Amino acid sequence: DSYYEYLLKQWLISGKQKTHFLDEYQLAVMGIQKYLVRKAGGLTYVGELLNGNKFSPKMDHLACFLPGALALGHASGADPSGHEHLDLAKKLMETCVQGYKRSASGLAPEIWWFNDDGLYVKSNDAFSLLRPETVESLFYLWRVTGDNRYRDWGWEIFNSFERHAKVDSGGYASLSEISSAAPSKQDKMESFWLAETLKYLFLLFDDQGLLPLDKIVFNTEAHPFPILYEKVPVEGHQSDGPTNLNSHR
Repeated sequence: DSYYEYLLKQWLISGKQKTHFLDEYQLAVMGIQKYLVRKAGGLTYVGELLNGNKFSPKMDHLACFLPGALALGHASGADPSGHEHLDLAKKLMETCVQGYKRSASGLAPEIWWFNDDGLYVKSNDAFSLLRPETVESLFYLWRVTGDNRYRDWGWEIFNSFERHAKVDSGGYASLSEISSAAPSKQDKMESFWLAETLKYLFLLFDDQGLLPLDKIVFNTEAHPFPILYEKVPVEGHQSDGPTNLNSHR
C-alpha cells in the first residue's frame, strides 16, 4: 500500500514537478477502480487479486489508507475526472467506519471479509493493533471536505479506544477480541499508536492551519515533510536543485 501512497506523495513533495509519479498514480487508481472495487450489502470495498487473477473479498484495515490518499489526490488536482476519486474515497471511508460501528467494542479488526450481506469478521482476524489508517483517512476527508461527520466518526473511535484499550499505567494495549463488548488486552503497545493513530486524531480536531496540506506531505509513518519547489536560478549561476519556499524557522 505504501507504494501507491508514495506515487502521489512523491509528485506532491516535488512541487508537482516529477509528473511521471502522477502518471503512475493515475494508472494505479484506474486499476483499482477496474479490478479491485466491489460492493457488498450496500458497502463499497477494495478486495485483492490472488496470483493476479483470482478475486478475494478480503480487505485489510491497512487498506483504509486509500480513502485519505484519494481525497488528497483529488484536492491536489490528481483526479482527471474531477470527482470520481473523491466519490470513491467517501464510499470507502464509510465502509472503514462501519467496520468499527458494527463491532461490539466499537473497534475494528485486522481484516474484514465480505459476502452478499456485507462485511463479517473471521475469529482469527478479530484482533486490533490500534492501527492508524482509518483515522488517517478521516483526517484527510475532513481537511478536504470540511464535513463534520468525519470528526464525529473520529470522536466515536477515540472514545472506543479510551474505553477498551487504555490501561491504568497510562498506556494503551492492543486487543485480542474486538467482537466482544469487553475485549481482552494484550501486553503490548505498537509504536504506530503514538506516532500515527494519536497524531492523526489530534490533527483531526485541531485548527486546519496546523501543517497545511499545500505546504507539507506526511510520509507513511505520519512524519511531515516540506513540499519542495524549483529554485529560481540567479543570472549567471546554476540552480543547485529543489528548495523549499515555504519553510519557517
